[in-house]
Amino acid sequence: MKMRILSRSDIMKAVDLDKIMETVENVYKLRAQEKTVVWPTVFYDFVQGHKDMDIKSGYLKGEEIHGLKIINWTEANAEKGLPTLVGLIMVFDTDTGMPLGVLDGSYITGLRTGCAGAIGARYLARKDPETLFVLGAGNQAFFQVGAFIKQFESLKKIYVADPVSPDNARKFTQQIRQRLDEQLRVDAGDIVFEAACGEEEMRRAVADSHMIVTVTPARVPVIKKEWMKPGTHLSCIGSDMSGKEEIEPEIFEKAVIYCDDKEHCMEVGEMEIPLKKGLITEEDISGEIGNLILGRSAGRTGDDQITIYDATGMALLDIAAAKAALETAEKMGLGKVVEI
Repeated sequence: MKMRILSRSDIMKAVDLDKIMETVENVYKLRAQEKTVVWPTVFYDFVQGHKDMDIKSGYLKGEEIHGLKIINWTEANAEKGLPTLVGLIMVFDTDTGMPLGVLDGSYITGLRTGCAGAIGARYLARKDPETLFVLGAGNQAFFQVGAFIKQFESLKKIYVADPVSPDNARKFTQQIRQRLDEQLRVDAGDIVFEAACGEEEMRRAVADSHMIVTVTPARVPVIKKEWMKPGTHLSCIGSDMSGKEEIEPEIFEKAVIYCDDKEHCMEVGEMEIPLKKGLITEEDISGEIGNLILGRSAGRTGDDQITIYDATGMALLDIAAAKAALETAEKMGLGKVVEI
């Protein structure tokens, strides 16, 4: 029995943002067409807010593949010179049960999550947005910036804020252009990057932004309702377990709300707390993004509407992206084929 093993460097050669963007959008459509199955997530908090692990799994009926991803997040690894996010993805052929491959999970997670945030904005933001506010200056913020630049040629300015460490935001904006070119093959062109340090600078940056993407583990809201201007779109990515929230729950009131996995988002997504507080009800959720992509629902209907895309992430995206990487790797002779 043989299978292919792909390292981070193999995956970087095999796939790019364009390929993963297409893959993520296709998975959303398959889910809307009831051609996918998501199994319950296994999560464990080793040290709350500092170290955790989760296992997500699922089945893509149309592709006849299934698999799982295990991800470990260890905040203290940064001080040790180690990646804070480490994981593996396993993909199986559903027809035979045979393993197709094992892949580094952190890079694919970054790619597909970045694409998810940008796709949500593509279908919900106003036409030709010029400014983006990124809450967070870590690994995922990098992928979000790359994906948003790929998705929106109209972008002229990107603000970056780290509410815990403003220095991280400064370093991020200084290094991002070179990192995008070297790691994602993304040309930032004439886009201006600016660090928003401190509450007043964040308030100003949020008020100036057409789109916002949040990628932090915050448990106390950072973005306030009073900062928002009419017509802003928010892709909320960081809240993926109960108790996390990055934006004030009142922002959900009167907003147009979409999500990737409704049941999961209601339990652990950004919408969890607004629902528990009674600020919104399940009926206020317009639906999942796949139905919007397929044209089954309206999405934004006015330029002054606040729109929210709540994405907690699905293993289906990892599995599909991993399959795409494995197929290209086979053609290019990348990775290592092992007998097990």
